[in-house]
Amino acid sequence: MTQKERRVLIVDDDEDILMAGKLLLKRHFAEVVTCSTPGAIPELMAASRFDAILLDMNFSPGESTGEQGFFWLKKIMSIDPDAVVVMITAHGGVDIAVEAMKYGATDFVAKPWQNEKVVATLSSATQLRATRSEAEHLKQSNKLLAEVSGASAQPILGCSKAMRDVSEMITRAAPTDANVLILGENGTGKELAARDVHRQSQRSEEIFMSVDLGALSESLFESELFGHKKGAFTGAQQDRVGRLEAANGGTLFLDEIGNIPLSLQAKLLTILEQREVTPLGANSPVAIDVRVVAATNVPRQKLQDETLFRQDLLFRLNTVEIHLPPLKDRPDDIEEIAEFYAGFYARKYRKSVKGLSPMALQASREYSWPGNIRALRHAIERAVILADGPQLEVSDLQLTPAEVKLTYPAAQEDRVDGAITESADFNLERMEQRTITRVLKLHRYNISHAAKDLGLTRAALYRRMEKYGL
Repeated sequence: MTQKERRVLIVDDDEDILMAGKLLLKRHFAEVVTCSTPGAIPELMAASRFDAILLDMNFSPGESTGEQGFFWLKKIMSIDPDAVVVMITAHGGVDIAVEAMKYGATDFVAKPWQNEKVVATLSSATQLRATRSEAEHLKQSNKLLAEVSGASAQPILGCSKAMRDVSEMITRAAPTDANVLILGENGTGKELAARDVHRQSQRSEEIFMSVDLGALSESLFESELFGHKKGAFTGAQQDRVGRLEAANGGTLFLDEIGNIPLSLQAKLLTILEQREVTPLGANSPVAIDVRVVAATNVPRQKLQDETLFRQDLLFRLNTVEIHLPPLKDRPDDIEEIAEFYAGFYARKYRKSVKGLSPMALQASREYSWPGNIRALRHAIERAVILADGPQLEVSDLQLTPAEVKLTYPAAQEDRVDGAITESADFNLERMEQRTITRVLKLHRYNISHAAKDLGLTRAALYRRMEKYGL
């Protein structure tokens, strides 16, 4: 809002003051409302929002104590605690006006006033009101963003013994500020567990900042996490707040922690130990207060390999360690998860599907689900879209027998005089599966990097992994 769009209220029992004030200020503000009776202030404030109020200290002939001004100042502040009030006083009442500032007045002008002084004072006052409004709006926006960021899109499903143990561990660890390390295969719900830790923590009303470390290249790692100043490097055209600083006061979720290089692990360790971060191009560090929750699909034994992962960083991260079991180890949860997603996608796609048939449920329980909950969810979504019956059947799920996944022949590119023989395996699906497997192993199952090499999106790679049981 510009100054020309702001509204001012003048309250004084002297009609000459009201007239002079209106003539002076209407050239600088959108609207100037005058009031000679202070009793009308509540009604005027109820009818309109004023960016500044110019309030006289005395409203009766011979009155000079300022008590009336104090009374109406308090009344105004009770109606609107963010109101910006400038007091009008005679030269001899300056001390009284200063006293009024202790009760919430922003400034004062002395009568007879100087026009330039009045305009400057009210301009500053209306700007203060605008700043307060922006700050309050930002505060509310940040609160909403914190609520949205901390809200989980779906619950952690399952009531098996393994999942009850996980829930108990989360419940016990969440109220503390201890760092948490979540281990588990792809698709087991590590981010959901991290969000649940945040939701049950004392930081639940603050931000939940998720960072996919596997998707960050080494060149972007420091800029994204630590931030940078304008001109710190080519292309840094403005200051940027890093993820660590943005998460201040809340929870920082570091996903795929096991896939960052050793050199970057050292930098991350320093930040976590010193609890301060220095943006690129800055001369002084910024203190941070974050609760770290990390996750990785790298097996525990590999994390203990010092050539792959710094042990001092591991100690820093896993004050509390939570292991999410693969879906094949908790078959009792499959029916609950399958029915939940069947209902969810039936509502989303407006289908009349009423859950899974007994045969489909049995097949789901017996299937190994190499992609875990993510694979089950995608299978249910596809089945709901394609199903033409009242329930999802086995054929709708399109499950590939487990033994078939393990018996694809390796490529036999036998050559005789430079020509490929008939024993070579030209099956396109099996060739695609072998290629994806090799790339995944090359990148230690870092989905982001593997998808980039294969020229696929992460979602497309996940679909192919689900298809081939990888």
